Amino acid sequence: QVQLVESGGGLVQPGGSLTLSCAASGIIFKIYDMGWYRQAPGKQRELVATITSGGSTNYADSVKGRFTISRDNAKNTVYLQMSSLKPEDTAGYYCNAELGRGIYWGQGTQVTVSS
Repeated sequence: QVQLVESGGGLVQPGGSLTLSCAASGIIFKIYDMGWYRQAPGKQRELVATITSGGSTNYADSVKGRFTISRDNAKNTVYLQMSSLKPEDTAGYYCNAELGRGIYWGQGTQVTVSS
């Protein structure tokens, strides 16, 4: 059974930092492309950042220079380091694992940026 479990969300002030983690089980983690997506109330889910099995990264323009995605294949975990957070970063953040037609999602973790 595949499980993706996100953690690290919470309430943070504008300009602050937060690191999200996503622990995977039930898959051969190192061969999967991993990603972080987010969904704000009333909006569609959007891509935040992805990292391929080979380590190549891609970011949404809105987070470039502020967010960093990384992975630790020994721990079956993908991270999202977020800095200079803005109120518009407030959303549910979801971890994603993809390999061909196999796509898996976590349950999400809430990030709220507010003073």
